[in-house]
Amino acid sequence: MEAPGLASPPGAAKPNPNKAFVRSRSAHFIAFGGGVGLSPAAPGTAGTLAAFPLFWLFDYFLDPVKFLLLISAMFIIGIWACSTTGKALGSHDHGGMVWDEITAFLLVLFLTPNNLIWQAYAFLLFRLFDIIKPPPIRYYDQKLRGGFGVMFDDLLAAFLTLLFLAAWKKFGI
Repeated sequence: MEAPGLASPPGAAKPNPNKAFVRSRSAHFIAFGGGVGLSPAAPGTAGTLAAFPLFWLFDYFLDPVKFLLLISAMFIIGIWACSTTGKALGSHDHGGMVWDEITAFLLVLFLTPNNLIWQAYAFLLFRLFDIIKPPPIRYYDQKLRGGFGVMFDDLLAAFLTLLFLAAWKKFGI
């Protein structure tokens, strides 16, 4: 039986989730970033952009320790949500699942100077690393499956982003 809201065009290898699918379970809603992952173009980029207003909100209301605890909780919840949603879609890392981008980029924004120029460079670097998946990201993206794999490769992209930003700040590269 097909999950609610899954439209599978004839001959298509992967189901095409829609609003009904995203709303059908809390795991799907979370994994798809509240529907941001349904973006017809570049859902990963849309998910990364969605982190900005969340960052501004959390940064205003939470002290740093609570903010980091929230990001940690989001990572753990993301493992469950992306695992559940990936199984429902028959694709362990469906492109519409953007919770991994949202969570990892929130960490990047938290550790990046609170300046729009730095945040813009962080955004560009994060998207670059998430898309091209340089080593070791590609290795773990191919080896790890399930929700942890989905979340972990974006955490590595966040780490590389922060490493490059730190080098740039230190050495003016």
